[in-house]
Amino acid sequence: MNQSPPVEKDAPAVPVLQVQELTIRYGDKVAVDRVSLDIPETKITAIIGPSGCGKSTLLRALNRMNDYIEGLTMQGRVLYRGVDLYAKDVDPVQVRRRIGMVFQKPNPFPKSIYKNIAWGLAINGIRDGVPQRVERALQQAALWDEVKDRLHDSALALSGGQQQRLCIARALALEPEVLLMDEPCSALDPISTARIEDLLFQLRDTYTIVIVTHNMQQAARVSDYTAFLDGGHLVEFGPTEQVFTRPKEKRTEDYVTGRFG
Repeated sequence: MNQSPPVEKDAPAVPVLQVQELTIRYGDKVAVDRVSLDIPETKITAIIGPSGCGKSTLLRALNRMNDYIEGLTMQGRVLYRGVDLYAKDVDPVQVRRRIGMVFQKPNPFPKSIYKNIAWGLAINGIRDGVPQRVERALQQAALWDEVKDRLHDSALALSGGQQQRLCIARALALEPEVLLMDEPCSALDPISTARIEDLLFQLRDTYTIVIVTHNMQQAARVSDYTAFLDGGHLVEFGPTEQVFTRPKEKRTEDYVTGRFG
Protein backbone atom coordinates (compact mmCIF):
# COMPACT_ATOMS: atom_id res chain seq x y z
CA MET A 1 0.00 0.00 0.00
CA ASN A 2 2.16 2.82 -1.27
CA GLN A 3 -0.28 5.16 -2.92
CA SER A 4 -1.06 7.54 -0.04
CA PRO A 5 -1.04 11.09 -1.40
CA PRO A 6 1.59 13.45 0.00
CA VAL A 7 0.30 15.76 2.71
CA GLU A 8 1.62 19.30 2.61
CA LYS A 9 2.54 20.80 5.96
CA ASP A 10 0.10 23.69 5.66
CA ALA A 11 -2.64 21.80 3.82
CA PRO A 12 -6.12 21.88 5.37
CA ALA A 13 -6.88 18.94 7.65
CA VAL A 14 -8.39 15.97 5.88
CA PRO A 15 -10.02 13.13 7.82
CA VAL A 16 -7.60 10.23 8.20
CA LEU A 17 -10.41 7.74 7.61
CA GLN A 18 -13.63 8.30 5.70
CA VAL A 19 -16.49 5.80 5.70
CA GLN A 20 -18.83 6.37 2.77
CA GLU A 21 -22.27 4.73 2.53
CA LEU A 22 -20.92 1.54 4.10
CA THR A 23 -23.23 -1.47 4.30
CA ILE A 24 -22.01 -4.77 5.72
CA ARG A 25 -23.99 -8.02 5.72
CA TYR A 26 -23.47 -11.40 7.33
CA GLY A 27 -25.33 -13.48 4.78
CA ASP A 28 -28.78 -11.87 4.65
CA LYS A 29 -28.39 -10.02 7.96
CA VAL A 30 -27.48 -6.34 7.71
CA ALA A 31 -24.98 -5.43 10.46
CA VAL A 32 -23.99 -1.94 9.25
CA ASP A 33 -26.48 0.02 7.17
CA ARG A 34 -25.33 2.89 4.90
CA VAL A 35 -23.00 4.47 7.45
CA SER A 36 -20.98 7.56 6.48
CA LEU A 37 -18.44 8.87 8.95
CA ASP A 38 -15.24 10.98 8.94
CA ILE A 39 -12.57 10.11 11.52
CA PRO A 40 -10.57 13.24 12.48
CA GLU A 41 -6.81 13.13 12.84
CA THR A 42 -5.07 12.81 16.25
CA LYS A 43 -8.36 12.69 18.09
CA ILE A 44 -10.14 9.93 19.99
CA THR A 45 -13.41 8.87 18.38
CA ALA A 46 -15.71 6.62 20.41
CA ILE A 47 -18.30 4.33 18.85
CA ILE A 48 -21.17 3.57 21.25
CA GLY A 49 -24.48 1.76 21.01
CA PRO A 50 -26.39 -1.26 22.31
CA SER A 51 -25.13 -4.81 21.88
CA GLY A 52 -25.45 -6.06 18.32
CA CYS A 53 -25.72 -2.57 16.80
CA GLY A 54 -22.71 -3.05 14.48
CA LYS A 55 -20.00 -1.26 16.49
CA SER A 56 -17.31 -3.93 16.23
CA THR A 57 -18.21 -4.81 12.65
CA LEU A 58 -17.76 -1.17 11.65
CA LEU A 59 -14.46 -0.95 13.56
CA ARG A 60 -13.05 -4.08 11.91
CA ALA A 61 -13.95 -2.70 8.50
CA LEU A 62 -11.51 0.16 9.08
CA ASN A 63 -8.47 -2.11 8.72
CA ARG A 64 -9.96 -5.02 6.77
CA MET A 65 -10.15 -7.43 9.69
CA ASN A 66 -13.54 -8.47 8.32
CA ASP A 67 -11.72 -10.04 5.38
CA TYR A 68 -11.42 -13.20 7.48
CA ILE A 69 -15.16 -13.64 8.01
CA GLU A 70 -16.79 -16.09 5.61
CA GLY A 71 -20.08 -14.98 4.12
CA LEU A 72 -19.55 -11.31 4.86
CA THR A 73 -20.26 -8.85 2.06
CA MET A 74 -19.66 -5.12 1.91
CA GLN A 75 -20.85 -2.18 -0.15
CA GLY A 76 -19.57 1.37 0.05
CA ARG A 77 -16.06 2.64 0.63
CA VAL A 78 -13.50 3.09 3.38
CA LEU A 79 -10.83 5.67 2.51
CA TYR A 80 -7.50 6.15 4.26
CA ARG A 81 -6.13 9.58 3.33
CA GLY A 82 -8.17 9.40 0.14
CA VAL A 83 -7.08 5.86 -0.81
CA ASP A 84 -9.76 3.18 -1.06
CA LEU A 85 -8.62 0.48 1.39
CA TYR A 86 -10.58 -2.16 -0.52
CA ALA A 87 -9.13 -1.38 -3.94
CA LYS A 88 -7.65 -4.41 -5.70
CA ASP A 89 -4.10 -3.07 -5.61
CA VAL A 90 -4.12 -2.37 -1.85
CA ASP A 91 -2.31 -4.93 0.31
CA PRO A 92 -4.34 -5.69 3.46
CA VAL A 93 -1.14 -6.49 5.38
CA GLN A 94 0.09 -2.96 4.73
CA VAL A 95 -3.32 -1.61 5.73
CA ARG A 96 -2.99 -3.30 9.13
CA ARG A 97 0.51 -1.93 9.61
CA ARG A 98 -0.78 1.61 9.26
CA ILE A 99 -4.04 0.95 11.08
CA GLY A 100 -3.32 -1.22 14.11
CA MET A 101 -5.82 -2.97 16.34
CA VAL A 102 -6.18 -3.91 20.00
CA PHE A 103 -8.84 -6.46 20.88
CA GLN A 104 -11.33 -6.84 23.69
CA LYS A 105 -9.39 -9.45 25.65
CA PRO A 106 -5.61 -9.25 26.07
CA ASN A 107 -4.06 -11.79 23.70
CA PRO A 108 -0.30 -11.93 24.35
CA PHE A 109 1.63 -14.67 22.59
CA PRO A 110 3.04 -17.49 24.79
CA LYS A 111 6.48 -15.94 24.39
CA SER A 112 8.65 -13.56 26.37
CA ILE A 113 7.67 -9.93 26.82
CA TYR A 114 10.45 -8.93 24.44
CA LYS A 115 9.52 -11.49 21.78
CA ASN A 116 5.88 -10.41 21.88
CA ILE A 117 6.98 -7.05 20.51
CA ALA A 118 9.86 -8.23 18.34
CA TRP A 119 7.81 -11.01 16.68
CA GLY A 120 5.43 -8.54 15.05
CA LEU A 121 8.39 -6.58 13.73
CA ALA A 122 10.03 -9.72 12.37
CA ILE A 123 7.01 -10.99 10.44
CA ASN A 124 6.70 -7.56 8.87
CA GLY A 125 10.30 -7.72 7.69
CA ILE A 126 11.65 -5.11 10.12
CA ARG A 127 15.18 -6.04 11.18
CA ASP A 128 16.87 -2.73 12.00
CA GLY A 129 16.88 -1.23 15.46
CA VAL A 130 14.62 -3.89 16.96
CA PRO A 131 15.75 -3.46 20.60
CA GLN A 132 15.20 0.29 20.34
CA ARG A 133 11.78 -0.21 18.77
CA VAL A 134 10.78 -2.64 21.51
CA GLU A 135 11.84 -0.23 24.23
CA ARG A 136 10.11 2.73 22.57
CA ALA A 137 6.85 0.80 22.16
CA LEU A 138 6.88 -0.33 25.79
CA GLN A 139 7.56 3.23 26.90
CA GLN A 140 4.71 4.54 24.76
CA ALA A 141 2.43 1.95 26.35
CA ALA A 142 3.52 3.07 29.84
CA LEU A 143 4.87 -0.42 30.56
CA TRP A 144 8.65 -0.07 30.25
CA ASP A 145 9.38 0.79 33.88
CA GLU A 146 7.37 -2.23 35.04
CA VAL A 147 9.02 -4.81 32.76
CA LYS A 148 12.48 -3.50 31.79
CA ASP A 149 14.20 -5.90 34.20
CA ARG A 150 12.23 -8.96 33.09
CA LEU A 151 11.94 -8.64 29.33
CA HIS A 152 12.71 -12.34 28.87
CA ASP A 153 10.02 -13.54 31.28
CA SER A 154 6.80 -14.93 29.87
CA ALA A 155 4.22 -12.33 28.89
CA LEU A 156 1.58 -14.66 30.32
CA ALA A 157 2.90 -13.90 33.82
CA LEU A 158 1.79 -10.27 33.51
CA SER A 159 -1.44 -9.05 35.08
CA GLY A 160 -4.48 -8.55 32.84
CA GLY A 161 -3.95 -4.81 32.66
CA GLN A 162 -0.26 -5.23 31.90
CA GLN A 163 -1.08 -7.77 29.19
CA GLN A 164 -3.44 -5.30 27.54
CA ARG A 165 -0.78 -2.58 27.61
CA LEU A 166 1.64 -5.11 26.13
CA CYS A 167 -0.82 -5.70 23.28
CA ILE A 168 -1.02 -1.94 22.77
CA ALA A 169 2.81 -1.80 22.70
CA ARG A 170 2.83 -4.63 20.15
CA ALA A 171 0.58 -2.58 17.88
CA LEU A 172 2.59 0.62 18.42
CA ALA A 173 5.88 -1.08 17.57
CA LEU A 174 4.82 -1.11 13.91
CA GLU A 175 4.41 2.67 14.08
CA PRO A 176 0.84 2.85 12.82
CA GLU A 177 -0.97 6.12 12.25
CA VAL A 178 -4.33 4.88 13.48
CA LEU A 179 -5.07 2.64 16.49
CA LEU A 180 -8.38 0.79 16.64
CA MET A 181 -9.49 -0.48 20.05
CA ASP A 182 -12.41 -2.90 20.46
CA GLU A 183 -13.67 -2.57 24.05
CA PRO A 184 -10.09 -2.72 25.36
CA CYS A 185 -11.09 -2.36 29.02
CA SER A 186 -14.09 -4.69 29.21
CA ALA A 187 -12.04 -7.53 30.75
CA LEU A 188 -10.10 -5.29 33.15
CA ASP A 189 -10.60 -4.15 36.75
CA PRO A 190 -11.23 -0.43 37.49
CA ILE A 191 -7.58 0.32 38.35
CA SER A 192 -6.31 -1.26 35.12
CA THR A 193 -9.06 0.52 33.20
CA ALA A 194 -7.90 3.86 34.61
CA ARG A 195 -4.33 3.09 33.49
CA ILE A 196 -5.52 2.37 29.94
CA GLU A 197 -7.58 5.57 29.88
CA ASP A 198 -4.60 7.60 31.08
CA LEU A 199 -2.56 5.97 28.33
CA LEU A 200 -5.13 6.99 25.70
CA PHE A 201 -4.72 10.63 26.67
CA GLN A 202 -0.95 10.32 26.23
CA LEU A 203 -1.26 8.63 22.83
CA ARG A 204 -3.83 11.05 21.45
CA ASP A 205 -1.24 13.67 20.48
CA THR A 206 0.52 11.17 18.21
CA TYR A 207 -2.12 8.72 17.03
CA THR A 208 -5.65 8.79 15.69
CA ILE A 209 -7.63 6.47 17.98
CA VAL A 210 -11.02 4.85 17.38
CA ILE A 211 -12.45 3.03 20.38
CA VAL A 212 -15.56 0.88 20.62
CA THR A 213 -16.93 0.89 24.15
CA HIS A 214 -20.14 -0.25 25.82
CA ASN A 215 -19.26 2.02 28.75
CA MET A 216 -20.81 5.42 28.11
CA GLN A 217 -18.98 7.00 31.04
CA GLN A 218 -15.72 5.90 29.47
CA ALA A 219 -16.72 7.35 26.10
CA ALA A 220 -17.58 10.64 27.79
CA ARG A 221 -14.26 10.68 29.67
CA VAL A 222 -11.80 9.80 26.94
CA SER A 223 -13.19 10.73 23.53
CA ASP A 224 -13.23 13.93 21.51
CA TYR A 225 -15.95 12.70 19.14
CA THR A 226 -18.69 10.14 19.58
CA ALA A 227 -20.67 8.10 17.06
CA PHE A 228 -23.91 6.49 18.26
CA LEU A 229 -25.07 3.42 16.33
CA ASP A 230 -28.38 1.64 16.66
CA GLY A 231 -29.56 -1.26 14.53
CA GLY A 232 -26.63 -0.78 12.17
CA HIS A 233 -27.56 2.86 11.50
CA LEU A 234 -25.47 5.88 12.46
CA VAL A 235 -27.96 7.84 14.55
CA GLU A 236 -25.69 10.71 15.53
CA PHE A 237 -22.05 11.79 15.30
CA GLY A 238 -20.41 14.87 16.72
CA PRO A 239 -18.20 16.31 19.45
CA THR A 240 -18.56 14.15 22.55
CA GLU A 241 -19.75 17.00 24.76
CA GLN A 242 -22.52 17.83 22.32
CA VAL A 243 -23.60 14.20 21.86
CA PHE A 244 -23.82 13.64 25.62
CA THR A 245 -25.22 16.99 26.77
CA ARG A 246 -27.06 18.43 23.75
CA PRO A 247 -27.89 15.48 21.48
CA LYS A 248 -29.73 16.31 18.30
CA GLU A 249 -31.65 13.04 18.12
CA LYS A 250 -34.21 11.74 20.62
CA ARG A 251 -32.81 8.22 20.35
CA THR A 252 -29.36 9.52 21.32
CA GLU A 253 -30.78 11.35 24.32
CA ASP A 254 -32.65 8.23 25.45
CA TYR A 255 -29.52 6.09 25.12
CA VAL A 256 -27.06 8.36 26.93
CA THR A 257 -29.55 9.02 29.76
CA GLY A 258 -30.39 5.33 30.23
CA ARG A 259 -33.98 5.53 28.98
CA PHE A 260 -33.22 3.52 25.86
CA GLY A 261 -35.13 0.38 25.02
